[in-house]
Amino acid sequence: MRVMIDACVLYPTVMREVLLGIARAGLFQARWSDRVLEEWARATRKLGPEAEIFARGEIAALEIDFPDARITVPPEAGRRFHLPDPDDVHVLAAAVVGSCDGIMTVNNKDFPRGALSDEGLARFNPDEFCCRMFDEAPDVVRAVAEAVLDRARAMSDPDWTMRGLMKKARMPRLGKALS
Repeated sequence: MRVMIDACVLYPTVMREVLLGIARAGLFQARWSDRVLEEWARATRKLGPEAEIFARGEIAALEIDFPDARITVPPEAGRRFHLPDPDDVHVLAAAVVGSCDGIMTVNNKDFPRGALSDEGLARFNPDEFCCRMFDEAPDVVRAVAEAVLDRARAMSDPDWTMRGLMKKARMPRLGKALS
């Protein structure tokens, strides 16, 4: 399954690490565009200039880990699409150009199911999607989540619990399933 990932899913870190870990394990094929990656890098600026530098380094690493993930969107590709937020049309265009099965986003209002289904696309919420992947491959998802939890404990707070970390990452259902 090919899934176009919106920038709001790549930033925050924990959500990104869980989803990309699941993709690395082969449970789905992650896709993104240059514009999505740029939005992610720019979003980190609010944390300071070093955060953007770090994000750009992560983007470079993604190119190695996911060499087929980047979708090149011709400028004219989005002209026929309409969404509530015109700035999100590029995500829909990339999903169509990249023959994706759906778009992963937390911005439900900006990606109405009707507009997506007209293009043969589903809308995936990261928490629901990860729970579905957990149902299909519990050992894989658990291993990915445990690795993310270990990194969070090492980098910020040794008292993180799985449920607490996933809740903070806006994936409370996954946290509950893993606990």
